[in-house]
Amino acid sequence: MDLIIKNGEIVDGTGAPKFRGDVGVKDGKIAAVGKVEGTAKRTIDAGGAIVTPGFVDIHTHYDGQVSWDAMLAPSSINGVTSTAMGNCGVGFAPARPDKHDFLIAQMEGVEDIPGTALHEGITWDWESFPDYLDALSRRSYAIDIGAHLPHAPLRTYVMGDRGADHLAVPTAAEIERMRQLTYEAIQAGALGFSTTRTVNHRTRDGDNIGTFTASEEELLGITRALKQAGKGVIQLISDAYLTDDDDFAARELLLIRTIAEQTGRNLSFTVQQNDDAPDRWRKIFTEIASMRESGLPVSAQVASRSIGAILSFAASANPFIACPTYQKIAAALQGDALVTELRKPEVRAQILAEHADVNFTGNAHAITKGYSRMFRMTDPVDYEPSAETSLQAEADRLGCNVHGYVYDTLLEENGRQLIYLPFNNYSNGNLDDVYGMMTEPHALYGLSDGGAHCGSICDGSFPTTTIGFWSKGSKSGLSMPLESLVHGYTQRNARHVGWHDRGAIMVGQLADLNVIDLDNLSLSPPEIVPDLPAGGTRLLQTAKGYRQTVKSGIVTFEDGKWSGETPGRLVRGEQMA
Repeated sequence: MDLIIKNGEIVDGTGAPKFRGDVGVKDGKIAAVGKVEGTAKRTIDAGGAIVTPGFVDIHTHYDGQVSWDAMLAPSSINGVTSTAMGNCGVGFAPARPDKHDFLIAQMEGVEDIPGTALHEGITWDWESFPDYLDALSRRSYAIDIGAHLPHAPLRTYVMGDRGADHLAVPTAAEIERMRQLTYEAIQAGALGFSTTRTVNHRTRDGDNIGTFTASEEELLGITRALKQAGKGVIQLISDAYLTDDDDFAARELLLIRTIAEQTGRNLSFTVQQNDDAPDRWRKIFTEIASMRESGLPVSAQVASRSIGAILSFAASANPFIACPTYQKIAAALQGDALVTELRKPEVRAQILAEHADVNFTGNAHAITKGYSRMFRMTDPVDYEPSAETSLQAEADRLGCNVHGYVYDTLLEENGRQLIYLPFNNYSNGNLDDVYGMMTEPHALYGLSDGGAHCGSICDGSFPTTTIGFWSKGSKSGLSMPLESLVHGYTQRNARHVGWHDRGAIMVGQLADLNVIDLDNLSLSPPEIVPDLPAGGTRLLQTAKGYRQTVKSGIVTFEDGKWSGETPGRLVRGEQMA
């Protein structure tokens, strides 16, 4: 054997009961499971630990990062060994040379990835989507990557500037051209096709993304390519989950049903809980069950905790970001100079005066004035904080003006104090509804957005929360079997995107493995790290408890540290066992 992992508690990814045993690895694949005798180049003692397949994250945005980064954190440092990017209809291929700046501005707005980093880091050694895959195939990584063909760049590639306008209707010839290019992409190895239909996805300039109101004719025309190819999956995000308009939600779900009926391909879409419609997710799952009864392979991608913004004077968002004085200072100063200016009493008074006139709704209101749902980040992070620990409650106990109290809190740690704001999946102040979504029979564990939201959200650690938190239980006493959780982030996700060669500890499968100290599996608070091209910063969160991560038989991470090995490659489309 090349590697033997001995004496671990094996959770094999199939959902079957765990068992104690060994795993033998040869030539990048699992060669033996059970009692493995003989010698190996390396033996790992997994006593006191669980051994799982490497996690499969089906919702990330490394489309630009793959140009400059072989490590691909945060996914790789959270036990992920295979990931799918190009989600939500945004990406960087196909791309005409005169549209590079536009695509960067689009990604910067939708996924909060610094444009300066993208400008410096992306190599642009491609134009078509097959070219993009060829460029990725010349590189190696710590994990395997697959890519969806994203709708927004496809639309702009075919329609030119009109493609950026969601009110522009493509001609029949343009729809046919998009279908042809989608077919070519699938044949070249695209995992599938992705699109976005949410008002929350906007460009850097605040414009709706071009795919926002794409017609049924356009979507059905494009996705015929998947039926023609007989392979590929569909991923999308719709506002169906966040609306209190029953008719609108019904129209969106009917569109999803129609696409699934036409293509017959696996389709997944985002489902979260929104405060404006806190029970909408239940109705959506009822409709998904109806689709399944009709034989349609439709699933919901759900999160393992609340979707939470990280607020700080050193991050992309904070409660005072809409104040003109703050905007002017933040545009001119950074780091210590910014904090020094914000500490001045006259500056503080002016910003607080302007803040009194800020009046938003929805998530913008939560970010600027949702103090009863703002919490200090703790170590380890508490992802189910109670209302008594909110900044509003702290200010009330101290008899302080809450606006000024929050301002002063953000100045702590020399302006690097982080505040956690759970804005989706937390309508009732706990994670009971998240549990409800995760235990639905047609749910997929996704939405980590690894590689995205560099300065505002840090959810690439979802796999760690899934395994570490839900196996032990929420504050309400809700928990899930470890075997079910591991299955959700391994075999089930892998099978959904057509990867049948991984996701389970079985002879012949890829030797993608984790050795995990489950008792100590936890997450440290995110840190603001200046490791992007052009000196860009991002929130990065480290995990504790991963003893080893193995990719294709090679140890890539040990006690959280990257070995420097890059056995990961581009995965083109479906992979058979």
